[in-house]
Amino acid sequence: MTVPVAGPAPAAPDAPGTDRPGTDQPGTDQPGTDRPGTDRPGTDRPGADRPGAKPMLEPPQSGAVLVTMWLFVVVPFAALLAAAPVAWGWGLSAVDLAIFAVGYLVACLGVTVGFHRYLTHGAFKATRWLRVALAVAGSLAIEGSVTQWVADHRRHHAFADRDGDPHSPWRYGSDVRGLTRGMFFAHVGWLLKREASNRERFAPDLLADPDIRRVDRHSLALIIFSLGAPAAAGGLLTWSWPGVLTGFFWGGLVRVALLHHVTWSINSVCHVVGRRPFRTRDRAANFWPLALLSFGESWHNSHHADPTCARHGVQRGQIDGSARVIWLFERFGWVHDVRWSKSGRPPADADRSAPQVGPVSTDRVLTARHS
Repeated sequence: MTVPVAGPAPAAPDAPGTDRPGTDQPGTDQPGTDRPGTDRPGTDRPGADRPGAKPMLEPPQSGAVLVTMWLFVVVPFAALLAAAPVAWGWGLSAVDLAIFAVGYLVACLGVTVGFHRYLTHGAFKATRWLRVALAVAGSLAIEGSVTQWVADHRRHHAFADRDGDPHSPWRYGSDVRGLTRGMFFAHVGWLLKREASNRERFAPDLLADPDIRRVDRHSLALIIFSLGAPAAAGGLLTWSWPGVLTGFFWGGLVRVALLHHVTWSINSVCHVVGRRPFRTRDRAANFWPLALLSFGESWHNSHHADPTCARHGVQRGQIDGSARVIWLFERFGWVHDVRWSKSGRPPADADRSAPQVGPVSTDRVLTARHS
């Protein structure tokens, strides 16, 4: 594990025939301009918007929404802090552990396979029922509605570690104080000072999908189910009220808190600490200690080198549980047109190991595909 040199990676000068920073088309537009018909989800670049372009952010959110966000950040975190002394005093039963593991597995894969690799980046095509199931499973992680999650993440890729990135740890500079402040902001601060990405700009395909809109409308019910189902399972499996409480604590609050912090660590830790085998225009890094808990999401440098690839752990020995699940879905015939990396590196037609001199190609549309 290596620690990067402080400061964002310097951008290389433009080369003839390559993409230029701030443009949507290879080597054609002037910096900071958009060409008509090229405003695709996930491809925005820094620069002035053309007249009539959709704004980057949603209107300011209400106080009630911000208070709710604080509650869903702070309460599970408090439960995570209490988990160790509770386990020491009461013990962690096999029932509690099973409820926790099942809930974590379903919600985490819903985020990694569903929200991220599928709905955000379109790494494969899925049947309708699986598309809906993945959206529901990801919603159980309580990380926000599926459409807002996708919009925020597409915006992150469009402006990674530059002005416009919703959660870059380099936001406040590269000295110790600035990076400390930036790490907190990237990990959780950006949620507490919410600037929601404009869904009409970054996720119009999901807004146009009636199935995804239906999942969005039921976000509150899914949150209640995510916290209530473990409690109900604990009560039924032990046939006791203490089972209800411990099921809610371990399978609800602690599960949500751990999953939150694993997800947020990808935003913070994986943009500061780790190895960078592939050159990208940002500071994304591969951080192996998180590979198991994140189901392969911490191979972040590889992901930023080729965002639409279904496999993030592209090199030998890199464990990627999400890629294995996608492989199983493919074997069952539930997904198809999966974008795999065949050679232990990003595909040859998207060579990211060479120095990059422009934005990631917009030829690969980053929208979710379904049959």
